[in-house]
Amino acid sequence: MLTGNVKIEELNEGNWYECCDLKLPEKQAEYIESNAISIAQSKFEPSLKPFAIYFEDKVVGFLMYNTEKEELDGYWIFRIMVDENFQGKGIGKAATKLMISEMSKLPDAEKIVVGYHPENQEAHHLYANLGFIDNGDRFGKEIAVTKYINE
Repeated sequence: MLTGNVKIEELNEGNWYECCDLKLPEKQAEYIESNAISIAQSKFEPSLKPFAIYFEDKVVGFLMYNTEKEELDGYWIFRIMVDENFQGKGIGKAATKLMISEMSKLPDAEKIVVGYHPENQEAHHLYANLGFIDNGDRFGKEIAVTKYINE
């Protein structure tokens, strides 16, 4: 899938290692598991779908979502990150839109849910700008926000 200069591609033998090499700013790194752990998790939980985020044919980010409904009867975004050197260019927003488009094709896709740490302002702004709503759902320390499909 392609939006402007941003595309997402399922993780494969040609891009997984590049995803492991991506870095977050120190402040953001404390809010999210490493890409290597996420990739390993996807090998043991087959419902998780990992993707590389490309900007102009270069791997600049990683995302992963679940293809089975979970809490709040929604499909969950598990990870999304953009390398520290490529943040602030709209890549995360474009990649998230592509991911939402893919997730909306899942069976009975009515809701997409994502959880994030309350101090993660970048995540808060991203999801708010994309129409995710805070219904007051909390899981541990995380805020869970919901995007309703076809509304």
